[in-house]
Amino acid sequence: MTSRKPDEQLARNSRLRLVRPRALTTARRAVTTGRTRPAPRPPEGTPPRAELARQARAVLADAVRIARWAAADRDPGAGPLAPKARERAAEAMELTPDQVSAGWDRARLAGLVELHGGTARPGWRLRAWDRDESAVLRGWVALFDAWSLVHAAPDDLAPATVAEVVEAVPQVLSLLQLSAGPVLVPALLDLLQQRVAELRDERCEVPYDPTNAAGPTAPAAAPEPRPEPAPATAATVPLPRLLDWALEGLAAVGALTLGEGQATLTPLGNWAVWVKLEQICVAAQSPAGNIEQSAENMLRGCARLTPGPARAEYRAWLAARTVGSAVTELVAVARGEDALLRGLAFEALRVVGAPAEPEVRTASAEPSLRPYALLWLAEYEGADPEDAPDILTREESTWLWVDTAAAVADHGETALLVRHLDSAVQGTVPALLDEVRAVGHPRTVQVLVALAAAHPDPALAKAVRRAAFQVHTGGA
Repeated sequence: MTSRKPDEQLARNSRLRLVRPRALTTARRAVTTGRTRPAPRPPEGTPPRAELARQARAVLADAVRIARWAAADRDPGAGPLAPKARERAAEAMELTPDQVSAGWDRARLAGLVELHGGTARPGWRLRAWDRDESAVLRGWVALFDAWSLVHAAPDDLAPATVAEVVEAVPQVLSLLQLSAGPVLVPALLDLLQQRVAELRDERCEVPYDPTNAAGPTAPAAAPEPRPEPAPATAATVPLPRLLDWALEGLAAVGALTLGEGQATLTPLGNWAVWVKLEQICVAAQSPAGNIEQSAENMLRGCARLTPGPARAEYRAWLAARTVGSAVTELVAVARGEDALLRGLAFEALRVVGAPAEPEVRTASAEPSLRPYALLWLAEYEGADPEDAPDILTREESTWLWVDTAAAVADHGETALLVRHLDSAVQGTVPALLDEVRAVGHPRTVQVLVALAAAHPDPALAKAVRRAAFQVHTGGA
């Protein structure tokens, strides 16, 4: 009887499947597998996603036409539409220049076109438009969120007053959603007045009364306060006009329809309001009150959320901070020792978008952050997320494989660590072990020990343990 050395057995029998790395997906599975809540069901009567996507495509049809025209007919690297470009587009698509400008703005707001500095490029949603219902619905929701930009407020209204109404509109939408049918404009106006008054009370904005400014116990010698104009109250703000503007803006993006003295949510609008209410509930139920927490605690609290609710939590956390300080805090967490938080920090930076680019580029010079930063930059510059891993070198892919394995070893289950072998770029386990030893990741020994303990193949486990020993002792 002859025996084979473990390495020979591995070379003959343990070839790895060559698949694209899914580092962040694998890391997230480390904590979400078997621990996520059931997906909530939309309200009864909500059309299926395919029908909702069809309606969203109809709303954005002109924007898609203009984005595709720009992608096909404009010079590479050209910036926003100039007057001559608008005229050429209007002639090519038989639209007016104003319609082209409006469609171009919608395309940008929906993510069909992305501006990188002064350069306009097709967004990933445009490439996925005909085949990906989720991309279509996300694009429409982005337009829905930007309704006040699509339908600009009258110039003669104070920006602060307009901002109050924009802040109060979610309550108006909630009433429309709960009513499940037409709602009379007077009822919406009454709710809007109440909400604007509440917002002012929360900010302690009360009318100024110069006759009582010093109070009854003020000393006689106190100087008289200078009279100041009283701030506008809910009664002095032209709320009926502002409500009409808001309803027209929401109708312009396909969220509702207007009738004689009434408004009704469209199926798309009803679905979008329900989705946002669900996101608020998920955020409120987060394990650590994530919105008020530090970046590290927020990411730990989001680790058990599925990607959609997690992105909603990132947005809420970012909205409560200045962009610069939030980006700095997220990058600082990424530099820490927890590999899972490193991956989640870059997911949160994807939500930040363009303002995070300078710090991410700086981070790409650091070995521990480089693979994550390069993937972020590739997707930011328009690469398909499926193809982004191709920009990594072999060494960077191996480093990322080890870092993800460390996240799984720290937070996941042994079976997931074993399955993580399939995501390696190497063709065999011996080749993987050779390159893992060479890449110099600080967690290499711990990862190899955990993998050896988890793997059911004795020969493979033995080889992995030996590799761990060699790294630990500095051997070849």
